[in-house]
Amino acid sequence: MPQAAPPPRRGPASIAQPAPARPAYDAAAHRQCLASLAADGARFESLPDRVYTSQCSALGAVRLLDIGMPVTNLGQMTCPLADALTRWTRDATQKAALAWLSAPVVRIESFGTYSCRPINNVAGARLSEHGLSNAVDIAGFVLANGRRITVLDDWNGPDAYARNFLRAVHDAGCRRFQVVLGPDANALHRNHFHFDMGPGRACR
Repeated sequence: MPQAAPPPRRGPASIAQPAPARPAYDAAAHRQCLASLAADGARFESLPDRVYTSQCSALGAVRLLDIGMPVTNLGQMTCPLADALTRWTRDATQKAALAWLSAPVVRIESFGTYSCRPINNVAGARLSEHGLSNAVDIAGFVLANGRRITVLDDWNGPDAYARNFLRAVHDAGCRRFQVVLGPDANALHRNHFHFDMGPGRACR
């Protein structure tokens, strides 16, 4: 089951910070994304647009059914996020696993996608990309030999091969997603990689 989000923490701001400007929803771009997602070999279903609150929504979202391996806890996500995740899973993750761990990945563990909350659960912060179904948190990987690699235990763990694997998939994420945050970003990301397709660029 996805981990329940903790209640928002009180931050220094009392008014929600404005979100960066983002392109308006583009139906033609969405159709092109769906075609790209299908060409990448993903099986998926398109979901109806949903607006949950004045801020939180799922527009142009899909549900991934098969991207070549199970990914736990995946819910609705925007098509660009789904396409980036499919490519990262299919290409970068397997390549890094074979190079550093000599075994393919058979399951990826995530903390989920949609969650209507501010960034880092800090009250007063602007809306997280999770609130727009535009982010996914990746926590661990299970290999064909039964070994489990987690961000929490292995990012700074004793096994250099596991550390190199995690850094390889983190860096590959930076080439596919707009924003990537891991344990070196802050303590809140000590146990997962945050990937999103929001405005702006960050790789930490």
